[in-house]
Amino acid sequence: MRLIQFETASGERRLGMVRADDKVAAVKGASTMRELALQAIAAGRTLSQQVEHAGCADSFDYAELLAEKRVLAPLDHEDPAHVLVTGTGLTHLGSAATRDKMHQKAQEDESHMTDSMRMFKWGVEGGRPAAGESGVQPEWFYKGNGSIVVRPGTPFPVPAFADDGGEEPEVTGLYLIGPGGRPYRLGFALGNEFSDHVMERKNYLYLAHSKLRFCSFGPELRTGELPAHISGMSRIRRNGRVIWEKEFLSGESNMCHTIANLEYHHFKYSQFLREGDVHVHFFGTATLSFADGVKTQEGDEFEIDAAEFGMPLINGIGRGKDAVPPGGVQAL
Repeated sequence: MRLIQFETASGERRLGMVRADDKVAAVKGASTMRELALQAIAAGRTLSQQVEHAGCADSFDYAELLAEKRVLAPLDHEDPAHVLVTGTGLTHLGSAATRDKMHQKAQEDESHMTDSMRMFKWGVEGGRPAAGESGVQPEWFYKGNGSIVVRPGTPFPVPAFADDGGEEPEVTGLYLIGPGGRPYRLGFALGNEFSDHVMERKNYLYLAHSKLRFCSFGPELRTGELPAHISGMSRIRRNGRVIWEKEFLSGESNMCHTIANLEYHHFKYSQFLREGDVHVHFFGTATLSFADGVKTQEGDEFEIDAAEFGMPLINGIGRGKDAVPPGGVQAL
């Protein structure tokens, strides 16, 4: 089942199920994904079962909602501070040629490896544990809270201090912390984990800085398990013309970590189990335009598309504002 959050022409919040004809049927009894999930948890149902139980009412034109920028991220919280946006890196194997090259590198003496290659090797060797066991922990990073999420169709504000702004086509896991601090996975969505790769390349210790950027995910939440193999396309358009495109792969068949292992190493921390909170977790990618020498600019448009997730995720690039007021920090 594919679900979206959107606004009516009058600004009312609605929750919708995407039908086979690409019309959107408004779900009864819940106006947000989080509200629907809490109802499902209380009733002991899955998210899909809760939609079927509640039923649907009004129908909306999906293409019109997207064109008018009325589709929201598929999961949020009324207080953005209660949304935690995070991610894991070095999780994907990439193309067959890249995989072979990495496996050859993994046979070398670890003293000659970069930290990135060493962590990748650990993932290949221990990122897919048996059910019920925990494997090696992945690279982990923090992106921000819900205030850094932009809705589908809208541009990423690039801060004035940025060296670059580049796309990262990924699958995201969407979660809600339920009663007793138990995490519930609502489903998956396409994501663009927008990052500053020029800054990151200067020194790997700048990775944390490079990740503190806006991001986007959606427009749809796909319920159920993640398909083992996902093949999508990542594109950049400039003045309406495609200047770069490349296939990206995801799903566990293309990863050196299982989803369960990545989830375990995120939710093993008690501070991430605050009841009612929302988590958006990016699972990583092996495909970047930056790696092919592309330099993005204001006005460019990203498109991330995979058939399993319905409509593509599209975002532009805009100019951000300085966060610190003139004069800097003032002492009291």
